[in-house]
Amino acid sequence: MVEKRNPVVRTLIYAGLSIIVVVTLLPLIWMLSASLKTSNEVFTSPIQWIPDVFQWGNYIKIWQKIDFALFIFNSTKLTVIVTIIQLATCAFAAYGFTKCKFKGRDTLFLCYVATIAIPWQIFMLPQYVMLQKMGLVDTHLGYILLQSFAAFGVFLLKQFFQGIPDELLEAARIDGLSEYGTFGRIVVPLAKPAMATLTIFTFVTVWNDFMGPMIYFSSEANKTIPLGIRMFVGQYSTEYQLIMAASVVSLIPIVILYVFCQRYFVEGIATSGLKG
Repeated sequence: MVEKRNPVVRTLIYAGLSIIVVVTLLPLIWMLSASLKTSNEVFTSPIQWIPDVFQWGNYIKIWQKIDFALFIFNSTKLTVIVTIIQLATCAFAAYGFTKCKFKGRDTLFLCYVATIAIPWQIFMLPQYVMLQKMGLVDTHLGYILLQSFAAFGVFLLKQFFQGIPDELLEAARIDGLSEYGTFGRIVVPLAKPAMATLTIFTFVTVWNDFMGPMIYFSSEANKTIPLGIRMFVGQYSTEYQLIMAASVVSLIPIVILYVFCQRYFVEGIATSGLKG
């Protein structure tokens, strides 16, 4: 029998969760409100959550003042390509570390995952020098190559793959499936929750990346949305209302992706830490 919670305790839990939700959404609500104000109204005190006059023209100005369409195209291109490549490389690596037996497997995995603990600031300059010598600075190809492998993604998928019974894979091999056939027809369909989780993490990371494009891209033709939004910051003034409007537009793809993948995302988070 499941013990029923005390109504008072249940009410307190719901009240606490409601406060957490409000606090979490408050910056997003402020951003949406600021995107519909004039520059002078953005930082009024006390905060005016609902503007007297909605400045819908801000969403038109962001396309006129900068080449926002180009920045969206660049961000979409880089994000989609990197996400697809990371899904492939992380899935293959996680499958090898989990279901394939070879000498030094666990040691190699430990060394690879340990790179998660190394701050990116330590090796960003060596990466830049390496790209410079290869002639890939200020190119999308160089950025894609740097983002094609992720130790966190391998770790996440490996935790999920451990829950897939080895007997199931052995049965597939006995039926004549090759190792690649077993991976593609058995493992990948079962790993949809973990793959969806990694898709969201990778998409959000690359889409919102600011430091990487700022270091590796110098020409405006290669810049992404975060760098485009930074162009609203001038030497003597900053158009905060346009920054907020552009930020709202940039959030739309992430929200759409999460809506479509949320069921798999929750399931992947809940099961990736379990072992079979």
